[in-house]
Amino acid sequence: MNEIINNSEQRKKILKGLILKLHQGWDQEDVRLELQESLRKIPYGEVVEVEQELIAEGLPAEEVLKLCDAHSAVLQGNIDMEAVKPVPEGHPVDVFQKENKELINTTAKARMLLREISEMAESAEGKESEKILQLRGVFNLLYDVDKHYQRKEYLLFPFLEQKGITGPPKVMWGKHDEIRGLIKGTIEILQQPDLSREDLLAASTLVIEPALFGIEDMTIKEEQILLPMAMDKLTDTEWDEVSRQSIEIGFCIYDPAFLWKSDTSQLQDASPEQLKHTGRIQLPSGSMSPEELLAILNCVPVDMTFVDKDDKVKYFSQGSERIFQRNRAILNRDVRHCHPPASAHIVDKIIDDFKSGRQNRAPFWINMKGKIIHIEYFALRNENGEYLGILEVSQDVTRYRELQGEKRILSYT
Repeated sequence: MNEIINNSEQRKKILKGLILKLHQGWDQEDVRLELQESLRKIPYGEVVEVEQELIAEGLPAEEVLKLCDAHSAVLQGNIDMEAVKPVPEGHPVDVFQKENKELINTTAKARMLLREISEMAESAEGKESEKILQLRGVFNLLYDVDKHYQRKEYLLFPFLEQKGITGPPKVMWGKHDEIRGLIKGTIEILQQPDLSREDLLAASTLVIEPALFGIEDMTIKEEQILLPMAMDKLTDTEWDEVSRQSIEIGFCIYDPAFLWKSDTSQLQDASPEQLKHTGRIQLPSGSMSPEELLAILNCVPVDMTFVDKDDKVKYFSQGSERIFQRNRAILNRDVRHCHPPASAHIVDKIIDDFKSGRQNRAPFWINMKGKIIHIEYFALRNENGEYLGILEVSQDVTRYRELQGEKRILSYT
């Protein structure tokens, strides 16, 4: 037994045989017990190597994809994590892990809501629609997992593939697409008007539960195999590049306080101190430096959020008088998923009216914690009238409504 435990080639041979048994239709639990008896713990790197070898030997990647969940179920708890490298705070792997934690918390909320809906008595009619609306809001958050997956697909996988690790990324990308489809299908179901509890629970088995399981299972695949292996394979320079480009894609539910840089990094932070050394922005009526522009945007006493022509949130101001809290996790997120589900139809209407040219601005005002908040959406167009996106401007106008007479004498109160 010790010979097997200490011999990498023997371990991989046994693991490959067990995975092929799954391929032949063996019961997952029987295979898992055999794995525990023969190997005890498998180093995470060897799991990747075996999967890679199976594909190289002719097992189609599509077949590995079908077996992916079975692999995960068999291997869970049997992977040796003792040699995993420590992860610095703010490192891309740290961000992935903290996003995974928030994803698990969010799927738990979804499961709790499903359970509450299923346990409702007939007399609770009416309350179920409120719970369904809450569930839709939770899945709007889970839709953000797309950004988590995109950072893997476009930033992490290319570096792994350059090092000859092509099979696992291909298989994992296929699982991403499955999960995306299940989340999208769930949101479409939850958007149906007058969705009954019976229809929701029927859809739960076919779509909703598989979506939640897929998200949760992918976090295990990442934590136990992909991320430890990536820590071993990528250099600090490559991680610097992943870190630099991550903000372009955006983050999932979690907003990192800062992004890691290696000790030898040549990357520049987009801080005001460094921005002032870059070129000026030339506009038709003048110019300003990026530092000056940032100061202007953060000085005006309003919240501003920019949504591009593809309905993705691209920018929000960071002034001291914020009305609505924002964090960078909303960047590159579909604006529809940044509003409560109950108001989603209003957002759709504004976008449609602005894109069609029927309207150019949409004002609202609300009472919030004793204050009058004015919110206005503006259609942005270039000089040719082509649609560029939407600017949302929110402001506390309470003090302006209370003004009387005139103020012509200088004072700083």
